[in-house]
Amino acid sequence: MTSLTITPGRPLRGTTTVPGDKSLTHRAIILTALAEGTSTIAGYCQGEDCLNTMRAFQELGIPISQTLTEVTVCGKGFWGLSEPSAPIDCGNSGTGIRLLIGLLAGQDFFSVLTGDASIRRRPMGRVVKPLREMGAVIGGRRGGELAPLAITGAALHGIEYTSPVASAQIKSSLLLAGLFAQGMTRYKEPSLSRDHTERMFQFFGIPLTKEDGALVLQGRPSVGWAGTHMTIPGDFSAAAFFIVAATIVQGSDITIYNVGMNPTRTGLIEIMRKMGADIQVLGLREAAGEPVGDLRVKSAALKGVTIGHDLIPKMIDEFPVLCVAAAVANGDTVISGADELRVKESDRIATMSRELTSMGALIEERPDGMIIRGLGRDGENGRLKAAGKAESHGDHRVAMSLAIGGLTAEQSMTITDAGCVDTSFPNFEKTLVDLLA
Repeated sequence: MTSLTITPGRPLRGTTTVPGDKSLTHRAIILTALAEGTSTIAGYCQGEDCLNTMRAFQELGIPISQTLTEVTVCGKGFWGLSEPSAPIDCGNSGTGIRLLIGLLAGQDFFSVLTGDASIRRRPMGRVVKPLREMGAVIGGRRGGELAPLAITGAALHGIEYTSPVASAQIKSSLLLAGLFAQGMTRYKEPSLSRDHTERMFQFFGIPLTKEDGALVLQGRPSVGWAGTHMTIPGDFSAAAFFIVAATIVQGSDITIYNVGMNPTRTGLIEIMRKMGADIQVLGLREAAGEPVGDLRVKSAALKGVTIGHDLIPKMIDEFPVLCVAAAVANGDTVISGADELRVKESDRIATMSRELTSMGALIEERPDGMIIRGLGRDGENGRLKAAGKAESHGDHRVAMSLAIGGLTAEQSMTITDAGCVDTSFPNFEKTLVDLLA
């Protein structure tokens, strides 16, 4: 898919599912590769990001096979990885490359990690610096700030580290390195970021505790963990596009089945409900240590709200589509403390400001966020204008968010360079068209 054309005019109706959780799929592949014996991962994310992580572990000597519904990983145990014969290409995946840096830092071989043009621009020093404090030997562009990164496996030692930002990628990278380090690793962060790694460690029986607000991990566990069967819930970040779409398009009523409801991920629901959204969570249950539920969403008139830094970590990937909701709401939405969004696949503050402004939104960009002056009126959501051609800026979440905004326009619009959507949601267009049918 090189471009995506959106034709507005119909409500969203019916039921759907979304791809397996991308964050969980990355972590499941990593930990099953280190397990003793065969594991199966059902409902995995088939986006390019996760496929690149699978390929990475195949290059590290782990047999992996896949069907449309399930991945089989033949784990070789804690020290079972082997030296790759060529640089490992992580594609567009920030999660993939940053978690692999931590994992490979403690191995007894040499490896090189790289990615696409976007990944080679994204900051890696935030992971490389604390890993070097653990004894890691990592070289790269700008002193290790940018990929490609060359990792000479070394004997690591545990450290006590307080991260300046709440980041699940930094946390997970250091915990994976801590598994292979001598001694104790203690990790603190200013607020709780996504806790998928902690939950999955617990699922596999890896001893990780919490003391005085810090995660504490004893390195080089004496006993490994066995292969298992696990089911990945649907990705909340993928569901977010349809949550917003069904809310802002009048007459919509949809149900999204089997969505991951991890409380460190569901800030969008909290914010949307404050804005007036009608979102019900049904049938809460558990899968692979994660809460799962079904979401019923009906159209509702929205009002502007204030969003501070405390909520940003819980909706870091949902920011672009939240901007769409705010643009059609009644009143101002003020977003602050979101400067972390400037170093994602694109500068999401700048790209969403630029693209939504071209669609008629009223936005004042700020260094750490924006003010969005909603186009709605009391009891009625506003409508954006078709931009003719909107640009994805190579960012999958920007592309899908603009598609949702286009549903409120009066005529069709096209999003260019939409192939990036395949990194996380290969069937996005079909899923949307089916709900509009």
